[in-house]
Amino acid sequence: MSVGMLAHLVGTLPYKESAKSIGSLGFRHVQLALWKAFSDVDVTKPGRLSPGLVGSIKEEFDKHGVSIPILGCYLHLFDRNEEARRENVERFKELIRYARLFGASMVAAETGKSLWGAFDDSDWLRLKATVIELVEEAEKWGVFIAIEPADGHLVDSPQTMCQLLSEVPSSHLGVLLDPGNLLTPENISNHDDVLREAFHLVGSRILACHAKDRYLQGNGELQSVAPGEGQLNYPLFMQLLNHYKPGAHVILEWVKEHQLMDRKNFVESLYDNSRSVV
Repeated sequence: MSVGMLAHLVGTLPYKESAKSIGSLGFRHVQLALWKAFSDVDVTKPGRLSPGLVGSIKEEFDKHGVSIPILGCYLHLFDRNEEARRENVERFKELIRYARLFGASMVAAETGKSLWGAFDDSDWLRLKATVIELVEEAEKWGVFIAIEPADGHLVDSPQTMCQLLSEVPSSHLGVLLDPGNLLTPENISNHDDVLREAFHLVGSRILACHAKDRYLQGNGELQSVAPGEGQLNYPLFMQLLNHYKPGAHVILEWVKEHQLMDRKNFVESLYDNSRSVV
């Protein structure tokens, strides 16, 4: 198992510079969110991608020994503004159609936070309708959709992720697990239990993982930091990952450029020395 990174951790750059920078750091795979990573590729509206453009991007990353197994598409999936939701769906579907040309097997997303106060039943129904439509497109193109549960989002926990998996029963729908996103001020003191429960509930459906850390500040709020710099039990995380999904892609988050290689080595060393646990 080797650890990858979010492509935009080196900044928003022309794609040739991005590929060169990532390759020079020794990373061999990335999660690519086009509109976060590249300054010279405008895909803020659907219909902008082409096989030629995607081929040029992939060729440049290949030149520097970097693969793109995951595309990121962090758009609101249940926007109550139907025009905005439809545009987000079309942008997502475009990434699904081009994923394989990038070399990616999955498109990853969080579901979105509420822009209107509390969630209601209609939000879940809109989310479900969106995911069903995206899954139907993914099935046509042989691509996975990886939903990332995150506190504050509509899918905010392993439990709500299980509900979505149950209501959209497709083998092309899975989980991008970021344990840091499951921590709250209320449960961080029981972070080992949070980890074990997450893997117990959705471990078989994990497609990839994110690696960041979190700690509880004196003001009672959580702060995100690089892996190993917070309270998350990283040895246990790697042990559980090794047990449930050995070899799954792990992508660094919340790491400054000068920390990237050190944190990559930290996570890889823990994984290499881990033994699977139940």
